[in-house]
Amino acid sequence: MIKKVLGPPGTGKTYTLLKYVSDYINKGTPIHKIGYFAFTKVAAREAADRMIELFPDKNKKELKYFQTLHSLAFHTLGMSEDNVMQDVHYNQIGEKLSIRVSGASQETCYLDSDNEYFQLINKASIKDISIEEEFDTNEYSRKIDFEVLNTIYNNYIHFKKVNNLKDYTDMIKEFINQHQKCPQFDVIFIDEAQDLSPIQWKMYDVLKTKTKDIYLAGDDDQAIFAWAGADVKRFIEEEAEHELLQQSRRIPLAVLEQAKIIQSRILGPRIEKTYHPRVDEHGVIVEGKVEKIYTLDGLDFYQGQWLILTRAKYRADEIGKYLKEKNLYFKTRHGKSYNQKLYKAALNWTRLMDNGSILINECKDMFDFLTQDFDAEILKNKVQVTARDLGLDKHLYWYEMFNNADQKECLYIRTMLSNGEKLTEDPNIEISTIHAAKGREMQNVVLVLDNTRMIRNNIKTSIDKADEEHRVWYVGTTRSKENLYLLNAKKERHGYNL
Repeated sequence: MIKKVLGPPGTGKTYTLLKYVSDYINKGTPIHKIGYFAFTKVAAREAADRMIELFPDKNKKELKYFQTLHSLAFHTLGMSEDNVMQDVHYNQIGEKLSIRVSGASQETCYLDSDNEYFQLINKASIKDISIEEEFDTNEYSRKIDFEVLNTIYNNYIHFKKVNNLKDYTDMIKEFINQHQKCPQFDVIFIDEAQDLSPIQWKMYDVLKTKTKDIYLAGDDDQAIFAWAGADVKRFIEEEAEHELLQQSRRIPLAVLEQAKIIQSRILGPRIEKTYHPRVDEHGVIVEGKVEKIYTLDGLDFYQGQWLILTRAKYRADEIGKYLKEKNLYFKTRHGKSYNQKLYKAALNWTRLMDNGSILINECKDMFDFLTQDFDAEILKNKVQVTARDLGLDKHLYWYEMFNNADQKECLYIRTMLSNGEKLTEDPNIEISTIHAAKGREMQNVVLVLDNTRMIRNNIKTSIDKADEEHRVWYVGTTRSKENLYLLNAKKERHGYNL
């Protein structure tokens, strides 16, 4: 039996899958005969944690097949971490080739690289085609030279071979080649199946021969990883029973109506899905709000939780700069918006001045921001330090003494503290790209409609590219639980039309 669980935004797809898992366990299916494969390691861990809550007699060792497909390949092949390409190895190959190559994401296992040559090589590998075939798709800039591409590719293959290393895609290919090692299951669950790449679908085909029942869960309208080689058409075309989840617990009516407009623009194959907006505890439909805005100035970021979504990283960075100028506390892909080392040093200084003592290492961390030199002999062999040890006999504020610190950063931290921000806690504002926010939800969402020139050019090349772009904006739109604000692009003709 193969069942496709279609889960539009907020309809409880993961909840439904785990309910099915519980049903199998209650019917007597051994836990080690159940495979639950999530798209990210975080999602796999969360699923395992929820199962332990439901079945306290189980432990994480028994839930060994609650993992990603890459992890299944890794453990089935008996590999060790020493055999896997890590950040340090990508840095080494990047230095050798004089290009920037970041490591594959520890969550999605997609390679992160600003270099178009490596993007092409990785995508060809994920799609299980040659670099020549991927080069001939003409999806890349004219700057790419095939001879240079071939040189980089051969160097990468050689580097892995001589160092006995495999990347994430190599693991899956090896798993497919050694398919006889695949464990036998009674049932498998694959979440976010719309994001599987061609090479992962081949792994799925192996799993199909090793299990009785299969549940594929996903939503083709939320397939936003085609840029990395995901094959949404395979998800759409896979023959299976359909179960459509129809009640969203997230999306208010106004947001759903906006999302439908985007859905209607998808011209390629898709599975038609009708679902209902969120209702309150009395069963009344939540209306919500969609509002077009031209600036962030009118939004009260001190009220409620906020998720600001951009299509590109550069725009997220610009929004972060704006929020910082407004002395607002937020977080981005880089972390919290303030210099955490400076804030920690400020806290330690304040403790020191309040007739307390701090550890010697805490004291040394403060010295980076001080112009005053201290006698190393005074601190020698001490575990803790007092203000008197440092010859400080009066109360001095950290911002008066930290002359080596960035003074704008000092003022930013002081202003936030004056505004009552609790900097040790998570902020109410988060800035993210749409791709990084997939699966997230927030009371208030600001969708920044700017698009890049490359994206604008790509969507003109094919229906598939245009459909992929519509799906991205559909995902961004459907993160909102209450209010959706559409921030007009700086140049309206360069933005997504909503």
